Amino acid sequence: MVSTGSTEGGSTGESRESSDTGSTGESGSTSTAGGQPGRYQRSPSGMVGALIVTLLVILAFVGFRALNRSDLDVKPEHVDYLAQVRYAQQAGSEVVYPARLPRGWYATNVTFSPGVPSTFELSMLTADDEYVGLVQSPDSPPALLSTYVDPHPRGGPPVTVHGSVATRWDTWTDSGGDTALVSTRDHESLLVFGSVSAATLERLAASLTTAKVTSH
Repeated sequence: MVSTGSTEGGSTGESRESSDTGSTGESGSTSTAGGQPGRYQRSPSGMVGALIVTLLVILAFVGFRALNRSDLDVKPEHVDYLAQVRYAQQAGSEVVYPARLPRGWYATNVTFSPGVPSTFELSMLTADDEYVGLVQSPDSPPALLSTYVDPHPRGGPPVTVHGSVATRWDTWTDSGGDTALVSTRDHESLLVFGSVSAATLERLAASLTTAKVTSH
């Protein structure tokens, strides 16, 4: 039987002194007067370290989720290609460009190099996010086809496009399903190409002009 109180002869002065003042044992731990252990005091540096570790874990998780998301919707920048055409015309160059783009289409990139003849490249996306390109260059049609379409494209029947800066266009396709129309005008070559149908490219070719761009 264990007794929790003191008896007349079973306790020593040393034990009474320990119970009155709170003891410090050989292990060096402290206790309060009520017999409960003291609360652990965390240092400021330890708290900062724990916070940094937590933030690193959160950032790693967010980065992992971002890399594995399949629903990101990043649209290319819309470019005012007519403003670039107007600038080229003011510099004295004759640029072949579409007078207008079909509904839902927009330009994503314009490249112009002055010269006689000049070089003009226009990249576009359709309403269905299909790519279409236009190139005006002093290079030969085979060189343009090799650079922008395929080194060994398959030739098709020529088409006649009324109202364009060029009437006769040769049709070409590549193994990936892209189509190209190429023509010559004076001392330059014209190329329209992309993943759209040949009929769509013909309509684009019909809209090509060299007219002066006014304010728009």
